[in-house]
Amino acid sequence: MLILPRYAEVVTRELVQRGGEGFAPALRAALAGSGPAVFAGEGAADLPARVPQRVALVVQSSGSTARPKRVLLSADALLASAAASESVLGGPGQWLLALPQTYIAGIGVLVRSLAAGTEPVVMDPAGFTAERFIAHAQRLEYPLRFTSLVPAQLARLLDAPSALPVLRKFDRVLVGGQATPAPLLARALAEGVKVTRTYGSSETAGGCVYDGVPNGSTRLRITDQIEIAGPTLAEGYLDDELTARVFVDGWYRTGDAGFVENGVLTVTGRLDDVIVSGGVKVSLGELERFVQSHTPLVDAVVLPADDARWGQVPVVVATGSMDLDALRSVAIAALGVAAAPSRLVTVDSIPLLASGKPDRLALRAAVDR
Repeated sequence: MLILPRYAEVVTRELVQRGGEGFAPALRAALAGSGPAVFAGEGAADLPARVPQRVALVVQSSGSTARPKRVLLSADALLASAAASESVLGGPGQWLLALPQTYIAGIGVLVRSLAAGTEPVVMDPAGFTAERFIAHAQRLEYPLRFTSLVPAQLARLLDAPSALPVLRKFDRVLVGGQATPAPLLARALAEGVKVTRTYGSSETAGGCVYDGVPNGSTRLRITDQIEIAGPTLAEGYLDDELTARVFVDGWYRTGDAGFVENGVLTVTGRLDDVIVSGGVKVSLGELERFVQSHTPLVDAVVLPADDARWGQVPVVVATGSMDLDALRSVAIAALGVAAAPSRLVTVDSIPLLASGKPDRLALRAAVDR
């Protein structure tokens, strides 16, 4: 097979694309080193035929705001992530997989199951319903039971009274993929659901910070952004230039803003979601979390829009309704005049990627109309 020049001086292994029912066996072989590396994503036509031997998985990031990146993960990183998670969760257990196997959160469930020697109960995340989740949860057999969800899935389950007894039986429900609205988290905890917020990405082999506290040997530091180091870090990207910019001296530069207080990490938003409105910086992520937590617009997404007078302004897209003047008033009181949304765009539903994250590229069409 073709060996690309940039890999000519290192031992390589074949890279193949696997999906559906064949993914878990292929992943098992890749982790063991007895099979080729696996690509999880779409658009494999431009992939190299071989990758460095250390690489077991090439996973495509969700691409919710930009072109997807292809992340190179070693077996060591994936298994270190599983071991750290198992330590925090209290031991090996059985998982209900309700997330796509092509994204790192779903892949993480498979790796934890392989490491624990348990068989996950797998449900198709397409058309997620409380009824289907309940039916699959009833197939779990092990004493320790876990699942991993995105906030939209958790909200749907909390809205279904029949799902609450089932959710309470899980020893831990991981919630991640995006910021979990504070009211949703408080509601889940009040209902007796043992929820844990996760923070991480494909570049860290999935969630490496649980409820603000780093797992295992993961280390955090705050420079101009959140940076992460530890055994779960990726080898880089299928893009040498991007790798050199993002992975620096053993640290992964996340592109997220945040702070650590009393050993607990708080993520305040993406550095690239800061706009300048009338000469004042506005964090769209901070505004989004405020709107979700302090108004009826719990599914709100905040996007930038060009403005002839102010340069850029924030626009709120949501399925609910609220008086715009009232929305602007509470936003100004909390975050300042520049953070006041210029518009509230109402949509029938928030389009989601397969990962469960809002499809911000699709939502821009609603803003531009």
